[in-house]
Amino acid sequence: MSEFSPISIYLVISPLVSLIPLGVPFPFASNSSTYPEKLSAYECGFDPFGDARSRFDIRFYLVSILFIIPDPEVTFSFPWAVPLNKIDPFGSWSMMAFLLILTIGSLYEWKRGALDWE
Repeated sequence: MSEFSPISIYLVISPLVSLIPLGVPFPFASNSSTYPEKLSAYECGFDPFGDARSRFDIRFYLVSILFIIPDPEVTFSFPWAVPLNKIDPFGSWSMMAFLLILTIGSLYEWKRGALDWE
């Protein structure tokens, strides 16, 4: 049982460390949030106009996808690049195939005009 005591201490202390900062502000909070001005939407000092759920142009989503593409590339490249001298040829060629697929996808989006903003 003594070998599991650090884990049990951690399991007791970690919820306390995370829940105490969430509960501390409640006794000190005032009820000022019940005013209608506090509950209304704030839009640069003006009264809100229009619907907040308006449609976005599809190009916003395309740009966000273009920013997401390098994330898996970096995620998968880092463990491959750290022990570079210990990787066999299969590991090197599989990484090159992965990078080639990402490059082809980026070039395809570029050719299709996903990066053109008109």
